[in-house]
Amino acid sequence: MRYKAVLFDLDGTLLDTIEDLTAAMNAALKELDCPPRTVDECNFLVGAGLDNFARRALPESRRDERTIARCMALMRKDYAGRWTTKTVAYDGIDRLLAGLGERGARLAVLSNKPHDFTRAMVAHFFGETGFEAVLGVRDGVPPKPDPTAARGIADDLRIAPGEFLYLGDTDIDMQTANAAGMYAVGATWGFRPREELIANGAKAIIDRPIELLPLLEQGCAG
Repeated sequence: MRYKAVLFDLDGTLLDTIEDLTAAMNAALKELDCPPRTVDECNFLVGAGLDNFARRALPESRRDERTIARCMALMRKDYAGRWTTKTVAYDGIDRLLAGLGERGARLAVLSNKPHDFTRAMVAHFFGETGFEAVLGVRDGVPPKPDPTAARGIADDLRIAPGEFLYLGDTDIDMQTANAAGMYAVGATWGFRPREELIANGAKAIIDRPIELLPLLEQGCAG
């Protein structure tokens, strides 16, 4: 295979998490006497980490650091009891993971979700699928689009970054892939539009998960 490994984003790529994320954020906003956000709004507020989600969700007049920290804490507390409520794997992800396993591809996950949630959710929804690295945001490691964590996964798996397909659904994912020297593949079933993926350096665009499999061999732009 031309590509030996696949690095996945989590939210909007493997899992449809937006309704639970929106509900948890709205619970936090209610506690702070702030107006709620819609699911459509949250599609564009998530992706850059919990701190930025809170900052963007709050009204501009409430974006002081103390309120942002309080919003983050409230959202985390609510989300801890909610993340299995409506979250599901996207249609076709099971077939994709099975196909990758049959081809011997190495698998990993890198998310801007907090590390504890990332690991718990991958374990819950994908069990023994065979992800060799599952990383969220951790102290001392810059979040995406900084390529440090992606390159660290490549080092740990002893596979060159250029032998990775990177599948994600946002501008941040495409930026991360390119900065890390990986082949950026945009998923249109996630939170952001095709145009955003192309504008941020997607080398290929796929509309269904199973369409990733031919790219292991071809690596051609779509």
